Amino acid sequence: MISSRIFFLIFSGLIALVGLLAAAAAHDYMQVFGLGLFGFGLLFALGCVKRHFDEQDARGH
Repeated sequence: MISSRIFFLIFSGLIALVGLLAAAAAHDYMQVFGLGLFGFGLLFALGCVKRHFDEQDARGH
């Protein structure tokens, strides 16, 4: 896995963590925003992992 993809994987994990913390501390609309941020971070991280394995399959490994 290339270093830029590892960086974005860690960055998206931090975004998801911030989203969970925001959802836990919020009361109104901010809770929905925090859960949305968590979902975005999680899906972005899974997309990075999927892209890595798709590139490996394309190379024939």
